Amino acid sequence: MPRHRNNKQPPGQRLLRVGEEIRHALAEVFERETFRDPDLANVSLTVTEVRPSPDLRHARVYVVPLGGGDTTAIMEGLKRVKPFLRRRIAEMIQMKFLPDLVFAADTTFDQAERIATLLHRPEVARDLRRDDDDEPPQHDDVGSRAGLGPGSRAGHGPGSRAGRDEEE
Repeated sequence: MPRHRNNKQPPGQRLLRVGEEIRHALAEVFERETFRDPDLANVSLTVTEVRPSPDLRHARVYVVPLGGGDTTAIMEGLKRVKPFLRRRIAEMIQMKFLPDLVFAADTTFDQAERIATLLHRPEVARDLRRDDDDEPPQHDDVGSRAGLGPGSRAGHGPGSRAGRDEEE
């Protein structure tokens, strides 16, 4: 009976290890090779992540061009040099089957920049300052749950071992 993998389950140790091996091999190829493809000429790429499928037949490779650039043209160029890349990776990694590589532009840096610019807008900064002014001062929740008052320290109340050690 075939096992079905739950998509919400995190990848196993083997998938993570294979992804990292492929990522390191691709990074080394991108660093050392010069491609004859016009879309990849004089382009520096960073491999941010490699996600292999559970059966290790396919792997999605997320890349970011350093210094920007036309990502659609770069992705087309990577599709064209995929056989060369697979051959080079197969020489570097010992696997029974090398996954088919699917290249995708990594947009997490763009999303992070967009969020940062939103947070630095004057309206948001004003709202954040207003929320900070409205809240009462926070007390240590651990001390209040332990029955300690705001001025007492944990471990130094009556009956605590720390207090007895200092007296002896």
